[in-house]
Amino acid sequence: MHLSMLLDYAGDPRRAADEAAALEAAGLDAVWVAEAWGFDSPTIMGYLAARTERMKIGSAILNVYSRTPALVAQTAAGLDAISGGRALLGLGASGPQVVEGWHGRPYDKPLGRTRETVELCRRIWRRETIDHHGITDMPLPPERGGRHGKPLKILTRPVRPAIPVYIASLGPANVALTAEIADGWLPTLFLPEKARDVWGAPLAEGAARRDPALGPLRTVAGGLLAIGEDAAAVRDLARPQIALYVGGMGAVGKNFYNDLAVAYGYGDAARRIQELYLAGHKRDAAAAVPDEFCELMTLCGPEGYVRERIEAFREAGVTMLNVTPVGPEPAKLVETVKNWL
Repeated sequence: MHLSMLLDYAGDPRRAADEAAALEAAGLDAVWVAEAWGFDSPTIMGYLAARTERMKIGSAILNVYSRTPALVAQTAAGLDAISGGRALLGLGASGPQVVEGWHGRPYDKPLGRTRETVELCRRIWRRETIDHHGITDMPLPPERGGRHGKPLKILTRPVRPAIPVYIASLGPANVALTAEIADGWLPTLFLPEKARDVWGAPLAEGAARRDPALGPLRTVAGGLLAIGEDAAAVRDLARPQIALYVGGMGAVGKNFYNDLAVAYGYGDAARRIQELYLAGHKRDAAAAVPDEFCELMTLCGPEGYVRERIEAFREAGVTMLNVTPVGPEPAKLVETVKNWL
């Protein structure tokens, strides 16, 4: 099992990147950079490439609407080049609020767009000449306004002909697609004890169609990390994040994370969290998050307990433990957990 962390993208990106780079010496294997509707992730990933030597650098996530498949491929190839082959491409459909509200694009064909983007990225990295017509046309045909385009291949030579592709997915159809075509999976709000009941069937369905050449699906999941006799209290820090996703990431009936909480068995709490959050009562929404939800999504407690939580994530299929160290000595936490893996 490898060890990674998600970069804090809400604050100063240079400071966050410098802190992540400092954890490389402590054993951190990878860092994931979010984008949402804040700073773009490729710029920060390029900075991380210059500040680090060994650890992988991944996007978590680039959405498949705001950039063309060719630009996604170019961005990943550029990061791979300047990092010396350390890029991880995290992709996802994001959600209607971001895609339509921020990027001004219709939220249509999320599965088809994801599949097409992955296919075209891999073809571009192999330096194929692209003549493709689907959701995206390359080149643009005359009937869609094209006049001068011709099939092209990437001008530069990628460092690697295949960059690992991770897909962020939650719904059954999207998870099945991930298990079929991706190198790895980026689930959110992952509860290891409940994951098999929610995702076992779609993962098996996708795996049955998977090209054996891809190898086993890798899974990235984890949560807040704190070790100590009083560290269990740190779990409460997960409440605002859970409330944000379950309550605020989408309208009623159009929130994938709320659907997930319901599937986990927290239906009444999920409805209450969303009701409070959308009414502007964010603190009350956080307080309504079930204690069990916070506990299962984190790794906070005495040493023996945290080691048990790590094994629970491992048994659930997690191959890269994604942690957020909490405390005055994050490097020590990373080093300790890395030695346990």
